[in-house]
Amino acid sequence: MNTYLALSGTSLPVFIGITLILGGGCAWMTGRALALSWRPQWQYVIYALMLTAAARFLTFALFDGALLSLGAYFADAIILIVIAAIAFRLTRARQMVRQYPWDYERRFLVSYRARAPKE
Repeated sequence: MNTYLALSGTSLPVFIGITLILGGGCAWMTGRALALSWRPQWQYVIYALMLTAAARFLTFALFDGALLSLGAYFADAIILIVIAAIAFRLTRARQMVRQYPWDYERRFLVSYRARAPKE
């Protein structure tokens, strides 16, 4: 984490506030909305990259962080993509099991599987 903070030129509270809380909350809502509207899974990557650009701009504009730091952008992007992916998979698994209970069952928290045929 120390390398990221040196790379982005911000402090830990700014990273937690902007990237994790604000950007992470938006990424969570994005992943959930994409799953609820039956969109393809790859779309959350595009939206998370746009959210990353917005989070980097807020860090630059409000807290004098580095705007054009490629390393900080990629670090933020990975974090936001992971948050959006978890939200997407959690929502999709819940959605499939709830909507098709005769065909699917919960496997883990973020996955589901087809039910075994009854004999």
